[in-house]
Amino acid sequence: MRVLVLLVCLSVGCLAHTPRPCRSPALLTGRLSVSSPSKKMMAFAKYSYDALGERIRLREIGHYGNKTFHHDVLLLYRQRVMYKINYKNHTCCKKRLCVGFHPMAIPRNATLLAQVVLGSSSGPGQGVLVNTWLGELHMKNKTHKEPAKYMSTVTEFGCVPVSTVFHSNRTGWVVTSFFNNVIGLADPQELIPPAMCKDAQLEEEDGEEPESFFSLF
Repeated sequence: MRVLVLLVCLSVGCLAHTPRPCRSPALLTGRLSVSSPSKKMMAFAKYSYDALGERIRLREIGHYGNKTFHHDVLLLYRQRVMYKINYKNHTCCKKRLCVGFHPMAIPRNATLLAQVVLGSSSGPGQGVLVNTWLGELHMKNKTHKEPAKYMSTVTEFGCVPVSTVFHSNRTGWVVTSFFNNVIGLADPQELIPPAMCKDAQLEEEDGEEPESFFSLF
């Protein structure tokens, strides 16, 4: 009987657990989709994410207006450079990366909106327990800081990203969904500049904002 009471107490304790802001795994590989109705843009990408070395690789295809675009970019935040890679033309452009690295995480000042089960809770393996958080950020602009709102959903166990809804006056609504996530790097070579980028010279763009991760979408 004492064992049964202990098990019940432990179960109640688990159910009563209050979700807390968390940080996603330092190494992730997967795919994502990005859509912006106001910009009439939709994109799908394969990504590799390394928070330890502050590196991100994106292989992206999408539609903007009536045009289709392809991007293959490697962002090296510690070196503050970004490589635009084109294997078809065998070219590599090296540009300045003007923003700092921000690991995928739920900010400490975020507010918990809800904890729900995606799918079904009727049986094992039929659903995933997730937490949805709300918050506000202040994005740096040319002359001032622009407020932006977000709603992010991550798994309760592991803090794996599921989706993020982001809004600012500059971007409008941007919805990002993550899927086929794998913890770890499927191919570490993806985060190393290819040989054709070895002699690439840093390109400066007069009168334009330097390239950044946020401008890719």
